[in-house]
Amino acid sequence: MRIDAFLNESPMFAVSRAARRFEALAGRALAGDHLSFLEGLTLAALFFEAPRPVKPSQLAETFGTTRGNVSHCVSSLEAKGLLQRKIDPEDARAFLLALKPQGKRTAMRVIGALDRLQKEFEGEIGKTALGEMLRAIRRLETRAGR
Repeated sequence: MRIDAFLNESPMFAVSRAARRFEALAGRALAGDHLSFLEGLTLAALFFEAPRPVKPSQLAETFGTTRGNVSHCVSSLEAKGLLQRKIDPEDARAFLLALKPQGKRTAMRVIGALDRLQKEFEGEIGKTALGEMLRAIRRLETRAGR
C-alpha cells in the first residue's frame, strides 16, 4: 500500500503495533489462568502492594488507563474469585481491593510468566539495548503527553 513508507518511518505506528503484539503475547502467556494482560497486571500490583489495599483509581493512574477499564477488570477478577472489593472505611464512595488466597497463587504464576517474558526480551536484544529502548519510548510518551 502507498502508506507503507510512512508507516515504516512512524514511531507512533511502530509503538501502537508493538503494543498490540505485546498484549497478545502476554495474553498467550496468561491464557492458562484465563487472564487478560490488564487482569494479570492488576493481580501482580495487588500482590506487590499487600498487605496494603489498593484503590481502583490508583491502578488506573499507574497503568495509564481509564477507571472504566479497571472497573471491568476488577469485576472480572472478582467473578473469578481472585480478589475482593471492600468499602473504604475512610471514604464510603471508594473501594479497596485485596487478593483472595486463590488470587495470591494466581498472581505468583502471573509474575513468573511476566518475568520469563522479560528474560526472553533481555536475551533477544540484551539488557542495555532494552534499557535504551525503554528510555526512548518514555521520552516519546512524555512528548506525546504535552
